[in-house]
Amino acid sequence: MIIPITILCLLGLASLLIAASVKRIPEGHVYTLRRWGRPQPRMLLPGVHLIVPLIERIAHKISLGGNTLRLDEQLSGHASSTPRSVRGAVYWQVLEPQRADAVIEHVDELIRTCALQALDMGPHENHARNAMLKQTLNAELRERGMLVTRVDLHLAEAQAGTTA
Repeated sequence: MIIPITILCLLGLASLLIAASVKRIPEGHVYTLRRWGRPQPRMLLPGVHLIVPLIERIAHKISLGGNTLRLDEQLSGHASSTPRSVRGAVYWQVLEPQRADAVIEHVDELIRTCALQALDMGPHENHARNAMLKQTLNAELRERGMLVTRVDLHLAEAQAGTTA
């Protein structure tokens, strides 16, 4: 009686390992695969791949399509005495996943801090400010394998209090 249960457990374990070793990467994505003991990740392109479970793991799932970072922040910059709010979005995409892999987890915070720092020094017209922000962000992100495709941010004077 113990032998059939043991065989069933071994077959179940083997089927779980086989299922865990097959990875399907969808179109428009790249996965980075980290192998235990190796410092450099390997890129898995779209398609079906076999990995070694427990030794290799998927570190990042990078989308090659467009990404959006929404901003809704309060600025308390030293350029003006009144507090201002910024609302809008920054659209970006990954061009080189090998380079972007190192900072992909922190890219939202990187874009947010660079954009908010550049807003204090920029021109007052929306179109000129957004063009300047795009150039500033691209100077920071291009060396990391990413590109800002569009910046759509609007500054407004912050409301001291709202009445209903």
